[in-house]
Amino acid sequence: MMVRILQFITLITFFLISVPTYANYTLVFIHGYLSDGSNWRLAGIIDTLQHNGWQDAGHLFPNGPLLGSIQSDTNNIYTVTLPSEAPLPIQAQWLDIYLQNLQQRHPDNQLVLIGHSAGGVVARLVMVTGKIKIKGLISIASPHLGTDKAELATYINNSPASLITPMLGLGTINRSQGLYLDLIRERPYSLLFWLNHQPHPKGFYVSIIRNGDDWVAPYSQDMNNVSALRGLSKIIVTIGNHSLNFSDGVLLVNLLNKLLK
Repeated sequence: MMVRILQFITLITFFLISVPTYANYTLVFIHGYLSDGSNWRLAGIIDTLQHNGWQDAGHLFPNGPLLGSIQSDTNNIYTVTLPSEAPLPIQAQWLDIYLQNLQQRHPDNQLVLIGHSAGGVVARLVMVTGKIKIKGLISIASPHLGTDKAELATYINNSPASLITPMLGLGTINRSQGLYLDLIRERPYSLLFWLNHQPHPKGFYVSIIRNGDDWVAPYSQDMNNVSALRGLSKIIVTIGNHSLNFSDGVLLVNLLNKLLK
């Protein structure tokens, strides 16, 4: 009898330590230039994810968080607001602080960053320079190799036209001069050249490329064209303009189901 009891206890112990454990995830949505965290919500992306099992845990912004009630052992979603007219390193510092807070709030969750436009570059900059471990990055229409639009804005800033842009309601061109310099097409001594040649952490990388984007050329959206990531990024080509839209939410649900299974 005692032998059978010992065998039963051994069997149960083996079963318990053999059951695989599955990590929970925290998605952090990072907006692009001249937008904020609400863009993900207005496009219906957060609602779509909620309807597919993700919990909207709140929004992080400079004056304090708007946190939702969270349950334990859940996959969470956060949107953030960054100073989108500021240079990339400043935005990255803000994002890094947000991520540190989220790591403390969800110490057992793995972080996944989803960035639109310049937000995808900010996210990658944090992955390279920050200390927070990131599971993966999904970028949507992001200028990883820069954009000629930033060069045009830089030209305007350095011309007499910069004196009248505020009068035309285009003051952002003056305020964003540092950001434009960060987003010029990759060349030696530019920020993007430095970033694209730095070792990147292990994890998954996904480039969602907009075919028909008037702001960022498709080749610049593909992280496989980043020197440090050649051949490491999954590519998904979509049709549409630069803006976020409802179909991005459906795409993300299907993509995350495959990546995080």
